[in-house]
Amino acid sequence: MVTSLQEIHEIATSKEEENTVFRSFLQQQDGDEIDSIIGRLNHTVSAQIDCTVCGNCCKSLMINVTEEEAGHLAAHLQQTRESFDETYLEKSDGGRMLMNTIPCSFLSDDKCTVYSHRFAGCREFPGLHLPQFNKRLFTIFMHYERCPIIFNVVEQLKMDLNFTE
Repeated sequence: MVTSLQEIHEIATSKEEENTVFRSFLQQQDGDEIDSIIGRLNHTVSAQIDCTVCGNCCKSLMINVTEEEAGHLAAHLQQTRESFDETYLEKSDGGRMLMNTIPCSFLSDDKCTVYSHRFAGCREFPGLHLPQFNKRLFTIFMHYERCPIIFNVVEQLKMDLNFTE
């Protein structure tokens, strides 16, 4: 199990070409079977990696925020909703809201300061529990070098599928 972010980055860089081939390979596999394998691997790998120690996703993700989530966190922080929105959110003309900084404003010493009140996008990451892994390969591989869970699941998946470049 590789958990060092530096080591993961180095390995990921060396495997860029391999991973391009692997993505194509995965797209030709049965999606339900891959989802089943990913579910098992995610369960095993996630149990061995404490993602609250890393915080690397908080340094790079763009997080969507719903009205309900913004109101909930504003109340938790004892701020008016207007003050919260001005301080932490970017709003589009269509009403979509995103956290306005990367890394996240709520990250301190690689830890989420509002962990029990974090947004759904944060709770779902790295999303390996979600169906249709094969349809989310762009996103998966975008985070492959920054998330130890994704990295280790993908590398184990290669072994389980007897993948060779």
